[in-house]
Amino acid sequence: LENIEPWCISRQLWWGHQIPVWYAFAFPEENDWIAVEEGLPAIGEAKNISGSVKTKISGDFTFEAIENFNSAKEKLSGRLSELNWPFDIAHTEFALFEDENEGWDALVYSLQQKSEGLRDSVVYPIWRDPDVLDTWFSSGLWPIGTLGWPEDTDELKRYFPTSVLVTGQDILFFWVARMMMMQLAVVDEIPFHEVYLHGLVRDAKGKKMSKSVGNVVDPLEVIDEFGADALRFSSAAMAALGGVLKLDMERIKGYRNFGTKLWNAVRFAEMNHAVGPDKPQQDRPTPQATVNRWIIGETARTREVVDAALADYRFNDAANALYAFVWGKVCDWYLEFSKPLLQGEDAALQEETRQTLAWVLDQCLILLHPIMPFITEELWGESAQRDKMLIHAAWPDYTIDLIDAEADAEMTWVIAFIEAIRSARAQMNVPVGTYIPVIALNTRATAQAAYAKNKTLIDRLARISALSPADAAPKGAIAVVVGGDEFALPLADVIDVAKERGRLEKNLSKLDKEIKGLEGRVNNPKFVSSAPQDVVEEAQANLAQRKAEAEAVQAALSRLAELGY
Repeated sequence: LENIEPWCISRQLWWGHQIPVWYAFAFPEENDWIAVEEGLPAIGEAKNISGSVKTKISGDFTFEAIENFNSAKEKLSGRLSELNWPFDIAHTEFALFEDENEGWDALVYSLQQKSEGLRDSVVYPIWRDPDVLDTWFSSGLWPIGTLGWPEDTDELKRYFPTSVLVTGQDILFFWVARMMMMQLAVVDEIPFHEVYLHGLVRDAKGKKMSKSVGNVVDPLEVIDEFGADALRFSSAAMAALGGVLKLDMERIKGYRNFGTKLWNAVRFAEMNHAVGPDKPQQDRPTPQATVNRWIIGETARTREVVDAALADYRFNDAANALYAFVWGKVCDWYLEFSKPLLQGEDAALQEETRQTLAWVLDQCLILLHPIMPFITEELWGESAQRDKMLIHAAWPDYTIDLIDAEADAEMTWVIAFIEAIRSARAQMNVPVGTYIPVIALNTRATAQAAYAKNKTLIDRLARISALSPADAAPKGAIAVVVGGDEFALPLADVIDVAKERGRLEKNLSKLDKEIKGLEGRVNNPKFVSSAPQDVVEEAQANLAQRKAEAEAVQAALSRLAELGY
């Protein structure tokens, strides 16, 4: 901050912090009081005789100079002694008045009474400036004013200066710069080392909230409907650097569902005795099963991503990484993978999986706690006997060294294979509960080993009745490629090809009509220039969505063509 210029620190308002400045009349020349010694002049003449200038009795303005009326009176006594005040200071009264005129009247009246022998003392007026401090001037003291300054408090010693200030970009100059200037002026120290400027919260369409427009969202109402954690998580997930936080109720609803997913995951663990005081949640397990080794590595990978994102103030990256891990890896995959292990007959494998599941869920709660403090604290306290609350739990320090390369590669292939089979089934509209055979055409040894070791998991989740090798795909089969491995799904006897083709062609025809209509609007310069921005953006988004749907339908038709019917 260079070339700092003064700014007006006062405002003529009825509320605020009243300026800590007291005023008085100064009579710098002794000759001003000759008339008083000869006899009291008229009131008007007394004002003229003074030759006075309204002076700040605090001298150069500093915060510690004048704290209250008593300090002002003490300073003024010393000043009047220096200026050869013609009356004994012991016989001088100091009184606080509302304004300058009231003070003049009191001074002249007391002089008149003294000259007539009706009183011994002279009332010297003091009045406080009626203005209040500029809001940003008062707020500029926030880093120290909230900690008990000007007293040298324990809080001030502990918390000042702080490390990071988080605020909106719209008050960078009004507040952040003033805090910097004020602390340098008052305590000669910068109040913070870094400033994180978050985006402004707007409505779902990106418009600034306004009462007149009627698009103001009350956060208390959002919390009542979706919970504080859902609102916090949505804010973090949208907090991209330099971006705008579009407060979309549907997105907040989705994060509420995410909290429900986490709650159900812990309940599943409780049902399988994978939580409790007899389980070493704080001591990381060392499992043998591939799936358990894999999820521990995924936890370590997520921890490093979250830490790096938080260190760089990329809160959206941290939130999205946690969402993908907790919902995508833990709930969607690991819980499903753990079911046959927990329900199997191998007692050692059961116990290993219980310990791994308990540890992983604990890590989920710890990592999510800064963003979703309420549900995580509740689950932490209810799921096991704890020595301390979650807010006091140590932050994890394990690294990606926990990643088991072999387990990671194996489970990555397993997940990709299951997803590929599921995707093909969905494209071909295969009934959800139907188990279908899969033909292995050209597969590597690693893929064959991965399938053999995880056959129970794969068959259950991909709905596979059998996997058998073949040199070529039979007629009526579609191809599925997973990495470098080729498979085929014989669907000719599973679905009605003609009926499915008719359904897809009808759907594609409908989408083509919608796309042409939307393209006509979006490509019309008159529409783009005259329609509201949110309407134009909505039309563009709908067009992109319809095109994506059409591409998916076309891909499904191409799949059907592979069947050869």
